[in-house]
Amino acid sequence: MAALQQGVRVEDGWVVVTLRVPYADTDKMEHVYYANYLVYFEIGRNEWMRAAGFTYDDFEKTGYYVPVAEAHVKYKGRVFYDDVIEVWTMTRMVKNTRIEFLYQIRRPDEEKPCVLGRTQHAVVKDNGATVRVPESLLKLFDALPSPAVDDSVFP
Repeated sequence: MAALQQGVRVEDGWVVVTLRVPYADTDKMEHVYYANYLVYFEIGRNEWMRAAGFTYDDFEKTGYYVPVAEAHVKYKGRVFYDDVIEVWTMTRMVKNTRIEFLYQIRRPDEEKPCVLGRTQHAVVKDNGATVRVPESLLKLFDALPSPAVDDSVFP
């Protein structure tokens, strides 16, 4: 596992990133604008890869990409400007050509998530052709094993 940045930790197979919500991420009512949760998910994915020992940039230099094929978000609570939140991220194989990331966004002092999410990613070569998950990505799963989760909780 790679050295973690400040504000990032690994807990029970999840990579946890702590963020403070900036004003720019909120709507007129100072709630986080709904689409910005997808940006928080991306931050979680990036830090998951770093924690496993590889960056997106490193992976793309091998000629592979992992574009989002599906994204699902379930809003269960509200997050406001200046709230400190944690983005919990884990991943797992779905098919031999797809990987899936699961997310929870919650406040550090609360067990109940405010937002749950799921993204599925195809694995493609630089020419756009879908391929099997390469060995370099499979090694990341070994470096950072995922916990068992209740699928019915996630969208």
